[in-house]
Amino acid sequence: MNDTSAVQLDRIDRNILTALARDGRLSMAELANRVGLSKTPVQARLRRLERDGIIRGYTALIDRERIGLGHVAFVQVTLSDTRSAALDAFNTAVLGIPEVEQCHMIAASFDYLLKVRTTDIAAYRRVLGERISALPHVEHTSTFVAMETVKDG
Repeated sequence: MNDTSAVQLDRIDRNILTALARDGRLSMAELANRVGLSKTPVQARLRRLERDGIIRGYTALIDRERIGLGHVAFVQVTLSDTRSAALDAFNTAVLGIPEVEQCHMIAASFDYLLKVRTTDIAAYRRVLGERISALPHVEHTSTFVAMETVKDG
């Protein structure tokens, strides 16, 4: 399926997704128990959800502060050119900056909002000056530093 159109999910599919979003390491038996089906139909539904791109993968939730990546900045990026080729060039290039955790095209007075994670403000300043500002068609940036994360995920 792998397109961006909305997919119709029934209550059991939604329960599977909710259970896995809370704990992606559930055994098939535990997942089946939580959604009220036996293992075989849950496995079939899970395979379909993966095949259709509803479940894109499984990952560990990492406490970034505990591994020295606690500095978070949000960067508004304004481009000098917003024609399709310029947007494509920016989109491709931003994927190559590992410190950019998220990149969203925004309908606002600026074009993109980036979530950037680094070790500290000095590391952020280097990423901004050497990598983000050098992205194709970047005209202007504004930075907002997160003082505390209240909710994440």
